[in-house]
Amino acid sequence: MSTSTSLSLSSLRLFYRSCLCDQSVRRFVLYVQGQSLGPGKREYFYYIDHQGQLFLDDMKRKSFITCYKDVGFLSFFFRQLKLNTLDRYTQEFPFISPCGEELNYARCDDQPIVFTHHLDAETVDAARQRVRSNAPHGYLSYGGTGHRLVVPFQPSKLCMLPSTGRVYHPAPERVGGIGLVKSSFAIEISKFFQYADATDEMACPTHFVWQGNRYLLDN
Repeated sequence: MSTSTSLSLSSLRLFYRSCLCDQSVRRFVLYVQGQSLGPGKREYFYYIDHQGQLFLDDMKRKSFITCYKDVGFLSFFFRQLKLNTLDRYTQEFPFISPCGEELNYARCDDQPIVFTHHLDAETVDAARQRVRSNAPHGYLSYGGTGHRLVVPFQPSKLCMLPSTGRVYHPAPERVGGIGLVKSSFAIEISKFFQYADATDEMACPTHFVWQGNRYLLDN
């Protein structure tokens, strides 16, 4: 799957607004977890927070304790996740992760893909028992799955929104092409951003320094 999407502030703002679920609308959505559409056909509803944690949507207390942690389930869920193009819950749950006859709808706090940490190429290649891959800058992991779900890290494609301080990076096209960098990870790498005017708090970074190289940011 291509992850070469070029991020820009204008396109990111547009996608950002389109993916945030309207809480006033969602509040009146009627569903029952596991509701049946027929023999063997059931529907479930999930929520992805800005840390990339997955919950049942109607879970009242959403925390690390109540989020899903089974790596096998998470790997399958996020590998199948895509834009909801069905004629059901499209506005309230913009994403869907099908599992055979089972439909798993999902909404998110920001983006459905949240990159949690960086992995070097050697680590991923060794875990997958393959020869060296074409990922000179390593990988970004998502879905709480370690090396199982990753995209090649593209330093020049990082995008920071000054209004929120959140950082974004290309993600698989099937979910819209944009992923959020987890806040703790974003803070960790923020020291590598460089600015044309360091005194302007609303200025976008212009460069990113990674492993001794200085990259011009596309945004």
